[in-house]
Parts: sequence; C-alpha cells; structure tokens
Amino acid sequence: MAERLAGHDRGMALTFSELCIDANDTELLADFWSAVLGWPRGATDEDGEIELTNPSGAPPTLLFVRVPEGKSVKNRIHIDVSPPSAAEQPAELERLLALGATHVDIGQGAQTWHVLADPEGNEFCLLRGDPTATV
Repeated sequence: MAERLAGHDRGMALTFSELCIDANDTELLADFWSAVLGWPRGATDEDGEIELTNPSGAPPTLLFVRVPEGKSVKNRIHIDVSPPSAAEQPAELERLLALGATHVDIGQGAQTWHVLADPEGNEFCLLRGDPTATV
C-alpha cells in the first residue's frame, strides 16, 4: 500500500465532512449526542435520518442513519470526547452518565480515560483533557 501511495499527486485534498452513525433509534442517539456535544440537531428527514452540526460550522457533522439490525460487536471506529481540562474530567463523566452513557470494559485496564457507551451501546471515550490545549 505504501508503495502505491508514494509519489501520488496530493494536489486535491478532501475534507472530512460527515460521520455516519448507524442507529435503531435515531431520535434517541441524536438527542444524546446533541446534549453531549452541545451541537444543535436538525429535523428528522423522511428516512429517519438526523444531522448534528458543529455550531462553529466546521466539519464534520454527525449523521444518524436508521438501520434495522442492532449492534452486535465492538465498533471498529469510535468517537473520543475531551473536556477543556483534565480537572473537568470527573464532572464530565458524571454528566455523561446522567445523560445515559454507561461504563464499558473492553479490556482497556487502568487508563487516564474512560470507555463509555451511548444509549445504543456504541463505545466512545472520555479523554482526560483537550489534546489541543497548551500547557
């Protein structure tokens, strides 16, 4: 793969515009993630899809897509969220749990972050603090 990509013309860059999340109950998940992130949710479209948009207008958006089957295995991709500082992690953990998140053990052992699941069981991590913040 690396050989195929070496020297490839990178003149055209793509933008990560949307993360599509499968859901049995798009209303439930959109409401949960809207409360977690503070992002407004759009109206439910005719297919039951709901989009959350970053208030800054920056991509990506989160698109909750209705699917008939339930979650059956650990997600191969997940969302990580960070509080503004490490000191705020305990309060954010309590807030997430009050919103309906649950603790999940995926064999991570003792870490500085918490592995949680949203109301449909999709794993996500609450990191220690904003990774872009300067010390």
